[in-house]
Amino acid sequence: MYHHSGRVAQQAGGTAAGVLEPRGTDRAEAMVYQRCTWCGTAMYQRLLCPVCQGSDLRTEHSEGIGTVRHSTVLHRNTPAARNVSLIEMAEGFVVRGRVMGPPIGIHSGDRVRLSTAQDPVRGEPVFQILDEPFRAWT
Repeated sequence: MYHHSGRVAQQAGGTAAGVLEPRGTDRAEAMVYQRCTWCGTAMYQRLLCPVCQGSDLRTEHSEGIGTVRHSTVLHRNTPAARNVSLIEMAEGFVVRGRVMGPPIGIHSGDRVRLSTAQDPVRGEPVFQILDEPFRAWT
């Protein structure tokens, strides 16, 4: 959209510029995602809807609560082991991120909360475990 001041103005929804940068919130505390206006599918950092291939996406803010669906421990490119987890957010989209804590202590089904929207080194969201469930000795 062209604005008379000579600058390009951002539209309210459906733009690629609004996909990665949240507006009006602190970047360290907010996670934004997209929702397709045609089919209602929620997704994270996409330009097209994976279901209907629509490009009319609106940006929404996540509450930051999710569930670990899969977690794996990586030992490469780091001096210490770290985890990489797939988190299913309450809004219905899946995001890859890191859960704070010992990598061996993170399991599928753990509830997590967003700690920071972006790790300064890797650029991925960082989560913390909400509640410690009782686990039998292994």
